[in-house]
Amino acid sequence: MIVLGIESSCDETSVAVIKDDEVLANLISSQDFHVKYGGVVPELSSRAHIQIITTLVEDAIAKAGISLDEIDVIGATAGPGLIGALLVGYTFGRGLAFAKKKPFVPVNHVEGHIFSGFLMEEKPTFPLLTLAVSGGHTLLLLAKSFTEIIPLGSTIDDAAGEAFDKVAKMLGLGYPGGPKIQAAAEQGDKTKIDFPVAEVKGKYDFSFSGLKTSVLRYVQKEFPDGAQIPQSSLNDIAASFQDAVVRALIGRCKKTLKDFEVNSISLVGGVAANSALRNAFIALGKKFNKKTVIPKYEYCGDNGAMIAFRAKSLHEAGERFSLEEDAFPNFSSKYFVSPSL
Repeated sequence: MIVLGIESSCDETSVAVIKDDEVLANLISSQDFHVKYGGVVPELSSRAHIQIITTLVEDAIAKAGISLDEIDVIGATAGPGLIGALLVGYTFGRGLAFAKKKPFVPVNHVEGHIFSGFLMEEKPTFPLLTLAVSGGHTLLLLAKSFTEIIPLGSTIDDAAGEAFDKVAKMLGLGYPGGPKIQAAAEQGDKTKIDFPVAEVKGKYDFSFSGLKTSVLRYVQKEFPDGAQIPQSSLNDIAASFQDAVVRALIGRCKKTLKDFEVNSISLVGGVAANSALRNAFIALGKKFNKKTVIPKYEYCGDNGAMIAFRAKSLHEAGERFSLEEDAFPNFSSKYFVSPSL
């Protein structure tokens, strides 16, 4: 089966082609110009998607060494994400499917991340515990199959990636925050400052708003009146903050692994590119003797390959979607089921 996947939920336009379990092409066009605005500007993002998507689809098909007629299924992100950005990829994919009389699969963006570990040569096996961490989401999920996902925990306020961005801005490191914090943290002492890990009511839930506030108060106390933060101190703050985030995420995973029997664990999403978190997650898998799958860096951020795979898994599971019905915006997952704890 050959599947074309299109992702345009935020500031990456990505088109991928997969054939069975092989990724033939995964092209990503990043909108780096948002850096000067300190965050993604929705209107500019939408325009950039429009300008590149046709070329990107053509290039992906050429790189895959196939013709458009050889594609069996077309999938595109239907949400969640920025409305204008989503519409570009979604309507392009749907229109292409209509023109070529191909099955079209609207894909939930979060589901794409959840199963991105299946793009690896060593694949997870069900039941699968997935920690999905990005700028918009922090979720702990138990997937029993491709069509049965049990949400166990989520953030009650800021997502982990959002906290990275806000703290980076607070420290004057710029946008995007994740890579900036990691680079500074590598030169710092994570034991220098004891930033707290929030205890929340939900056993498997997360909270990062208080941590962000603790960093702000520390900076205001130690460097009043906007005083310049020395590089060494900045590195220590970044390292201590990053360590608190990692401890919070891994701590909830430990609780979950004690309560549920799983065969595999997987770390996915943009923040999965963070080396400290990756290393801690690998150590967690070894401690609990679980197969651990973390996608390659190119599959951690938003990418078309994960959308193509999710479209493929749904199509193979017998799911069918009519082009006559508008599935956009598909913000909630129909495959998320209530936990019976």
